Amino acid sequence: MGGFKLGCSLQSSHGVKPLLPFSTPRSCFPIQSRRKLPLSSGCRDCASFIMGTLALNSSNGFVPRSTSASMQSMTEELVDDKLKENPVSGDSLRRRFLDFYASRGHKILPSSSLVPEDPTVLLTIAGMLQFKPIFLGKVPRQVPRATTAQKCIRTNDVENVGRTARHHTFFEMLGNFSFGDYFKLEAIKWAWELSTIEFKLPVERLWISVYKDDDEAFGIWHNVVGVPNERIKRMGEEDNFWNSGVTGPCGPCSEIYYDFTPEKGHSDADLGDDTRFIEFYNLVFMQYNRKEDGSLEPLKQKNIDTGLGLERLARILQKVPNNFETDLIYPIIEKASELANVSYHAADEDTKMKLKIIGDHMRAIVYLISDGVVPSNIGRGYVVRRLIRRAVRTGRLLGIKGDVRGNMEEAFLPAIAEKVIELSTQIDSDVKAGASRILEELRREEMRFVHTLERGEKLLEEMLADALLNAQEKCIVPCLSGEDTFLLYDTYGFPVEMTKEVAEEHGVSVDMAGFDIEMERQRRQSQAAHNAIKLVVGNDAELAENLPSTEFLGYDTLSARAKVEALLVNGNPVVKVSKGSEVEVLLNRTPFYAESGGQIGDQGFLLVETENQQKAVVEVKDVQKSLGNIFIHNGTIMEGVVEVGKNVQATVDPTLRQRAKVHHTATHLLQSALKKVIGQETSQAGSLVAFDRLRFDFNFHRPLQDNELDEIEALINEWIGDATLLQTKVMPLSEAKEAGAIAMFGEKYGEEVRVVEVPGVSMELCGGTHVMNTSEIRGFKIISEQGIASGVRRIEAVAGEAFIEYINARDKHMKQLCSALKVKAEEVPARVDSLLEELRKARNEISALRAKAAVFRASSLVSKAFLVGMSKKVNMIVECMDDTEADSLKNAAEYLMDTLQDPAAVVLGSYPGDGKVSLVAAFSPGVIELGIHAGKFIGPVAKMCGGGGGGRPNFAQAGGRDPEKLQGALKKAREELVSMIIQKTS
Repeated sequence: MGGFKLGCSLQSSHGVKPLLPFSTPRSCFPIQSRRKLPLSSGCRDCASFIMGTLALNSSNGFVPRSTSASMQSMTEELVDDKLKENPVSGDSLRRRFLDFYASRGHKILPSSSLVPEDPTVLLTIAGMLQFKPIFLGKVPRQVPRATTAQKCIRTNDVENVGRTARHHTFFEMLGNFSFGDYFKLEAIKWAWELSTIEFKLPVERLWISVYKDDDEAFGIWHNVVGVPNERIKRMGEEDNFWNSGVTGPCGPCSEIYYDFTPEKGHSDADLGDDTRFIEFYNLVFMQYNRKEDGSLEPLKQKNIDTGLGLERLARILQKVPNNFETDLIYPIIEKASELANVSYHAADEDTKMKLKIIGDHMRAIVYLISDGVVPSNIGRGYVVRRLIRRAVRTGRLLGIKGDVRGNMEEAFLPAIAEKVIELSTQIDSDVKAGASRILEELRREEMRFVHTLERGEKLLEEMLADALLNAQEKCIVPCLSGEDTFLLYDTYGFPVEMTKEVAEEHGVSVDMAGFDIEMERQRRQSQAAHNAIKLVVGNDAELAENLPSTEFLGYDTLSARAKVEALLVNGNPVVKVSKGSEVEVLLNRTPFYAESGGQIGDQGFLLVETENQQKAVVEVKDVQKSLGNIFIHNGTIMEGVVEVGKNVQATVDPTLRQRAKVHHTATHLLQSALKKVIGQETSQAGSLVAFDRLRFDFNFHRPLQDNELDEIEALINEWIGDATLLQTKVMPLSEAKEAGAIAMFGEKYGEEVRVVEVPGVSMELCGGTHVMNTSEIRGFKIISEQGIASGVRRIEAVAGEAFIEYINARDKHMKQLCSALKVKAEEVPARVDSLLEELRKARNEISALRAKAAVFRASSLVSKAFLVGMSKKVNMIVECMDDTEADSLKNAAEYLMDTLQDPAAVVLGSYPGDGKVSLVAAFSPGVIELGIHAGKFIGPVAKMCGGGGGGRPNFAQAGGRDPEKLQGALKKAREELVSMIIQKTS
């Protein structure tokens, strides 16, 4: 489960609630409906619990009672280092959680992609998903215990986003997992220690929920941990019992809740009361197997699966009223507020809700696109498309138009996405690397939707005018018909909520009952369109049930005749589609490779001969694979009309296929080279095979050295030069493993597998496309090597035509550099070093001159000093130093403090350019003795300029983003400082 009771039963068709609220059938999505969040109790004396009689020996992962002085000193130093950063920042909380469990023998594993390997789940919805094969006993454990910070997406409660304090589409789930290792006792004690010792949550504010029949958990919480009975609640199966499906592993849950209003006492306390309680930590004790008859039998291997919501914990520790105002999300909201020209904190609740929606959705959108999800009308692409459209619609309702540079015709989402990308470093380092791709995809999708909205808006204006005219003629209340509302929704993608809002502004109501009738009529027509096949967006299970698997011909040919089995538009089945429409085409057979195994889908064309000999052309932009091995060709009809039942000539773009083949084979060579150079223990942790590059993630504990990367490149290029013929075989899985073929952890294989071998070099289980001879790769070059998570490295590289393009581009840049520097290529490094040294010296000289200039300007301010105070007189200066740089402003303040007699107080401000404000406050010992703190004083001043800051009692610096408000802020600072000094000295 690895999460809250927001739903996580990983079954696929048992009345579960869908991830999406967007007219998607429930059977598509294998999660339960959201359950109410429970919480848990407090404790008596957690310090004695941790260090005293309850301490276990080190073999169980606990620290012994006696600790050496050196170890204690080392621990104190580590704690001091940790606290240098903000200990309750989102990034700090994530790191502290992982470090806590790492110190207790857990392997820190990276977050898996939001696109899960599990074919029964649309998106990664819980921290446990990557471990599901282990929990279900399908693969052996690799480590006995693990801990992760997992990116998650859930959209089953999307309508609540922004309306409640805690609902999100994107969130991070911190989890600790045991695979047949420790169980309830350790899980509960560590969860309590983490909460009360590491995070210092007040024990009197913590409540516990346990399953109604779980006396063991109740006993540990009460008798071992010391939680009072009145703060432990027994709850039923719906709330506190986890199932992986109708049958299989299951077990009771226990949650820890935080109480925001403990003064309400214990009587009649309802843990489901979101206004008082929030569940932040959920412990699942996977101890039973549910048999076919519904009975429970104990599991031989008992597991622990937990989930702690980072956003919820941050809300509690950062003491903000909701998850959105934590440092994980609020900077995104600030950017949206800036574009909307509103102040979040001064806004009404409706405006705040809209800003929260944008802040939440933008995180989900950016991480989904980063993980390779492209907006479309099916499956995962449908999720990101609908979230983008919801964010665009919400932004337009806020009055946001145009980008941050004031271009009113441009998209605004990329400007907000830049803030998400800026915050992504500690969550997923790959996001920044793909920033340009993410921003461009966002821009393109937003502009596509805006154009659709604009067409819909014009039509809506005409419809409203007709409705008003008709009402006037017939003396009736004006109403927009359900048919018209449905046309706007179905044809133009115009959200019903927006239709209602615009209509109400014109005094026109909307016939929602008629709209619902049209929706139902469309569903019935869709069911009848293809012999009662019910195909709806993302409905992979029903696709698999009603259509045969697609026959893949792409290993042997790039062109083949096929039959159109089905057409989908906006996720709904249609009989025919005409020019200009985006469409999903399902064929009975295809040469197109569907995205899988890290390799992206093919591109190309479908050519249709109609009865009147006019051609229809579909440009295929991507191919995805649904359940049941059904290939879905995503494309645009460039010409003519495509109909179900027609024959097509399906042709793959040979150039792009060759690029993919080259990169896929190069990936196999890269894995072999890595094992040869850095050790056989390294293993693949993920990959991307694209047309322009390859990406390979692998487990390794340190960065690779330059000589190791050189050796890897040399090996691969040597194997390329050997011109080795590849061998491809289909054989039983057991036989392939005996032969030494590499199988990926977490991958699911059938009894028959495809083995791709480069004789003497590599042998892997792989369904991707490959070159026939290594010589086709031509060349290989590593572009980058970096860490993406603890113990996980990433290599990006190019091969084949992409390799040639990369080398040519580098050569062009070098020639330009040589020409500009007027040196030979081999002399460039020395010349650059020389220029950098000259630049360093020049900057130092400029800095020194600026400091002297600031001090000179400050000397003229001495005469402006004035005395303030009653029993003690304080020399005071509050002035603006125009465009003085921040460092020079600091020098000026130091000069004035040295010049003025104690007691003295100096506050200076400047606007150094680029829309920035610099502020500094310096107080002498005599002022500090009055109880006036420079760091606390300067913060509110900076806030008036749209910024913040702080510092020590005697000296503090701050900044802002609104130079126009500097003079007013300094005036206010002068008045408040005078008032404080007079009050303190009276």
